[in-house]
Amino acid sequence: MPAHLDAALPHSTYGFARTGSRIPPESLPGGAPLAGRDHLTPWSTDLSAELYKIDGWGAPYFSVNAAGNIAVRPHGATTLPHQEIDLMKAVRKAVDQKPAGGLGLRLPLLVRFPDVLRHRLESLHAAFDLAVRSNGYGSRYQGVYPVKCNQDRYVVEDIVEAGAPFHFGLEAGSKPELLLAMSCLLRGSPEAFLICNGYKDVEYVELALTARALGLNAIVVLEQEEELLTVVEAGRRLGIRPVIGLRAKLRTKHAGHFGSTSGEKGKFGLTAAQILPVVRRLQRLEMLDCLQLLHFHIGSQIPTTALLADGVREAAQIYCELARLGAAMRVIDVGGGLGIDYDGTRSAGSDASVGYGLEEYAAAVVRTVRDACDRRRMRHPIICSESGRALVSHHSVLVFEAFSSSSCSAVAEPVPIGPDVAHLLEGLVDYRSLVAAAVRGEYETCLLYAEQLKRRCVERFKEGLLGLEHLAAVDGLCEVLAKENGHAEPVRAYHVNLSVFTSLPDFWAIGQLFPIAPIHRLDQRPGVSAVLQDLTCDSDGKVDRFIGGWSSLPVHELDGEDGGYFLGMFLGGAYQEALGGAHNLFAGPSVVRVEQSEGPHCFAVTRAVPGASCADVLRAMQHEPEVMFEGLKGRAGDFGGGGAAARRLARAFNSMPYLVRGGGGGERGGPAGGRGDDDDAEEWDLMRGLTL
Repeated sequence: MPAHLDAALPHSTYGFARTGSRIPPESLPGGAPLAGRDHLTPWSTDLSAELYKIDGWGAPYFSVNAAGNIAVRPHGATTLPHQEIDLMKAVRKAVDQKPAGGLGLRLPLLVRFPDVLRHRLESLHAAFDLAVRSNGYGSRYQGVYPVKCNQDRYVVEDIVEAGAPFHFGLEAGSKPELLLAMSCLLRGSPEAFLICNGYKDVEYVELALTARALGLNAIVVLEQEEELLTVVEAGRRLGIRPVIGLRAKLRTKHAGHFGSTSGEKGKFGLTAAQILPVVRRLQRLEMLDCLQLLHFHIGSQIPTTALLADGVREAAQIYCELARLGAAMRVIDVGGGLGIDYDGTRSAGSDASVGYGLEEYAAAVVRTVRDACDRRRMRHPIICSESGRALVSHHSVLVFEAFSSSSCSAVAEPVPIGPDVAHLLEGLVDYRSLVAAAVRGEYETCLLYAEQLKRRCVERFKEGLLGLEHLAAVDGLCEVLAKENGHAEPVRAYHVNLSVFTSLPDFWAIGQLFPIAPIHRLDQRPGVSAVLQDLTCDSDGKVDRFIGGWSSLPVHELDGEDGGYFLGMFLGGAYQEALGGAHNLFAGPSVVRVEQSEGPHCFAVTRAVPGASCADVLRAMQHEPEVMFEGLKGRAGDFGGGGAAARRLARAFNSMPYLVRGGGGGERGGPAGGRGDDDDAEEWDLMRGLTL
């Protein structure tokens, strides 16, 4: 409380006690509700789960354990209690220094759970298997994973391995994606589809035909009319008969953000007027038997099964017509679009959720195809889907640290009003009126005068009539007025060791919301509301929109504990890694692969990869770190820096671009700490990372 104003009032706290108008807080600052409980209610992990909606978006893979940490259930609802993985323990294993039994990785950290990935694939197949059996469907489901969602080697290999019993395949949309798909499928089922989508040149088509020559079940899907000639000529030249699919441009349109590729004006596919000439040309070439698949895609995150069934119904009719015209049709590929529930509401009203589950999705597809084929007396085709987002979104968690905080309001701590400042302020009508209203206990009037006083002081400051101490004191006074009279504590900025542009590109680019929550201390009441500001020098480098419609996130105080304060971004396993940029040259996170095991901690880290170093990201931008180092080392010698400066430079080149707790140095992936100034061998050890 500013001392001068406090002395002018008849009571010791500026709380409008005479009117009884002090308002008990009913919610966290920023409007995030505390599950309908006031601050007198004992806190619990259940309340945290309710507050952050973990039981909604997290089911069945994430929950809160008794220790107040996020628990990962690697096998979904069938996970036994002793199989749950404490996410905080896994993070500690990754980031603790090696002498303490950790791996010494730097944050941010991407934690992959391959067991979750396998469970997602098995659940998708089980949902379609149930729909096939319960609807009397005469064929089967055989899906593919579109590698564009996450091209990480181990993600793709895990999917191929887990999907082999189900003949699960891959979909590629470019030449490098096709190469990685071909390589991975060598270890998959021979019957697995290799769906070749995207724009195609001669090299792409020859590569797809080479895949057939290698015994892979590759299908070239025509996206444009002119691609047919390329496929036919390449097949003749190589002596390989192609298997061809057509992508239909449906009239059914998905109205959401992710539906821009649907409808008659969509980016890809052939209209009815374009499909017929392709069929006739294949007939003239005596290659109509090569046409075996129909593909369509009405957009990602399809909100309802009604929209899904409408699109499948239209596509099924095209499929039946192609069969009637003599094509050897056997597969209908319903594309992507199987959505996930980012906000836990199971609502069809936004791009952040969908109004169905896996079983309902599969049943809608199977029933619609069955009904269309039965009406036309056509054989039921193999049903294929390209469900990428639904497969990989849940399998990884991005963990990052909040390292400091600041007030988003004018001042963090009120500045006392000294006698000299008070003398000047008393000459302002608004200040005298404010004091009088405070004495009378007129709350609303007091706040009105406070705002007027702020504006008047800013004007006088700009004219040079008030000093900086006057401006700071008035800001502090207004801050105290708001806090002492029931207004919520202002939203804070939590500074996080992260780049939004690298790790949450869809949030920045298209407004995609992801669940974000603390991964520990969930047995404690969060008492702060914060926006998250990243390390980049960009005003867009912040997270200020959260699920639930919040403009700030409930968090705990940064109490300076040695372990730090960790938050997790969930359901980001699709697209974010491939789309991430390098703004300010912040590169990707460190990565660990954590699998469920029967050991004492219920998990084992089976792979750990340090994040890209400063040298790595500089090299990606065509700089030459080795040359840069030699030049800087030479200058250090000229200025007397010698070996100590060279070692610091080497350490910087080999370090990740992100912040290091406590300011410690250390080589990439190794423990922080200093080195002797006279050991040239250690300098070389650090620089070896630049040339290996």
